[in-house]
Amino acid sequence: MAADPQVLDELRRLRARVPQLTGALATGVDGRVLAQDTPGVDPDGMAALIESAHGAAVKLADATGQGELRELLVRGVYGYVATYAAGDAAVLTLLAQDRVSLGRLLLEGRRAAARIGEFGDARRTPAHHARPAREAKEAKAPKDAKDSNAAEPQATEPEAGPAAKTAAARTRTPRAPRTTTANARTTTES
Repeated sequence: MAADPQVLDELRRLRARVPQLTGALATGVDGRVLAQDTPGVDPDGMAALIESAHGAAVKLADATGQGELRELLVRGVYGYVATYAAGDAAVLTLLAQDRVSLGRLLLEGRRAAARIGEFGDARRTPAHHARPAREAKEAKAPKDAKDSNAAEPQATEPEAGPAAKTAAARTRTPRAPRTTTANARTTTES
């Protein structure tokens, strides 16, 4: 099976950003290889192991009430294996040396997984279904408002697409007022 060029390009850019990576593999959740850059490692055998580990991690996260699986990190004597959910149908797995900056590995892995997930989501969503529902309604709406019942309110459907998946904005926690030198009490004042 030919590798997906967008995914393969993302794996190569990731290896350039994190030089301590020794391999990168993108698979489907079903275990098929989408793209690989894993010299010295059998990608099909690794994909089968990833499928098993991913399934077990999903069940573990669910059973412990941790929510949807985002990533799985394994540390061995010689390095790390980091696995990330990449959209609904793909998994990104990175192999890294023990001397890698773990923060950098996690950050770059999450970013790459998000991009790979977007590639897969864009491929599964046909272009005519990608428009938000409101735009589709407006396109079908009659041009002359006198012909339609414009006075009647219409229920709107929630918008589809990536914007609909975003969570509500977090509210800011109120801060305590700042203490100035004029109203500050010190331990010498009694």
